[in-house]
Amino acid sequence: MVTREFMLPARAQASALGRPDFDAVYVEHPIQDQTKEAIEARAETALGEIVARLTTGG
Repeated sequence: MVTREFMLPARAQASALGRPDFDAVYVEHPIQDQTKEAIEARAETALGEIVARLTTGG
């Protein structure tokens, strides 16, 4: 999981590690100045995508 700000570096790293097909789960940027509630909301949204990928392969 990575913020959208770092989408290109994340894809480059995946490619360098031999997984050019791998795509991370992306959340909105920035993180550091958000409230606990805002972070929890982003995590909840990302969690749905993570679970879907783990259970359906998509």
